Amino acid sequence: MRTRTMVIGGGIGGTATALALHKAGFEVVVHEAHPDSAEDLGAFLTLASNGVRALSQLDAGAAATGTGFELTSLRLLDATGAEVGRAPLGETGDPSLRYRCLRRGDLNAALQAEAARRGIEVRHGARLASVEEGPAGVTARFADGTRATAELLVGADGLHSTVRETVAPGVRPVPAGQRVLYGYTRGARPSGDGAQITMVRGSATNFGYAVSPGGETYWFARVADGPAVAAGAAAREALLALLEKDDGPAAEIVAATGDDVLVTDATEIPVGTPWRTARTVLLGDAAHAASPATGQGASMALEDAVVLAKSLRRTADRAAALARYEALRRPRVDHNTTVSGALSRGERPNGAPRPGEEELVRLLDWEAPLPD
Repeated sequence: MRTRTMVIGGGIGGTATALALHKAGFEVVVHEAHPDSAEDLGAFLTLASNGVRALSQLDAGAAATGTGFELTSLRLLDATGAEVGRAPLGETGDPSLRYRCLRRGDLNAALQAEAARRGIEVRHGARLASVEEGPAGVTARFADGTRATAELLVGADGLHSTVRETVAPGVRPVPAGQRVLYGYTRGARPSGDGAQITMVRGSATNFGYAVSPGGETYWFARVADGPAVAAGAAAREALLALLEKDDGPAAEIVAATGDDVLVTDATEIPVGTPWRTARTVLLGDAAHAASPATGQGASMALEDAVVLAKSLRRTADRAAALARYEALRRPRVDHNTTVSGALSRGERPNGAPRPGEEELVRLLDWEAPLPD
């Protein structure tokens, strides 16, 4: 092994980065603030085909396909409940690359289990306090008084990143124009085919749901400017008041949900935020958090992990490797942030394809060289 590297943040992006760096031949240790692997257990996400492809290149595809359920098509309903569109989702022809709907905590736990199997140390309960760079290394100081030094520090500590304060002082997430609510229920039987996600364009919400093979409905709602309430029963009732204005399945699904409704504000990191210094680099939400409208947050972080490791593995010039990683990733993630933010604010997004889409398969191919 070569070059001791530390990853701050043991979530999906951070653990995948550790797997990628380990595969590239680096000695790596993960420092995670949460006391165990079940961070954000209640939340769910859709992992797109590009995210599943990135995991497969790290020999960790089973972490995705072993949990949740696959999604192969998208159905669109209007506020009356009438179907107005249908389309395939992702790479439906390859079962190993299909979209997955899964709980964030389940995927996180599976990735950390894979890291442990490969001998990668994940130190839990290590909450970062500060980062100090010097000519011989970079030192992380933790809230419990301990510290660690490495040649390179990767900040994968999420939306409210402490590492980002070193790289881009004063940069904070900004509102993206929506509040997002989500939950689960076994008490509703909405229409729709198996392996399908249904989106409902309501008069006051954008609502989506998918039904697992076991009959559990996973749902989310994106609402402009509200409801300004805490999670739980109050959030459910406020959302119901909006959904009941329309026909269709959304109100029935939420009415059948218990009090465990989760609420979060959609935020984003401003495009152009710095990502790196001499010995520190950001990825995932720490670098380029976007609103959840495109559903690409986790998948973009997984792409980052592969491209960062590929950029570092074949050169001793760390500065050049980090610059190459940023140059390859910036156009794609900046486009995602811009489009996702436009959708959240009810604006018309740029219809151009995401940069790098055609080259993505080669970019993520572990054996293929990176473009100059």
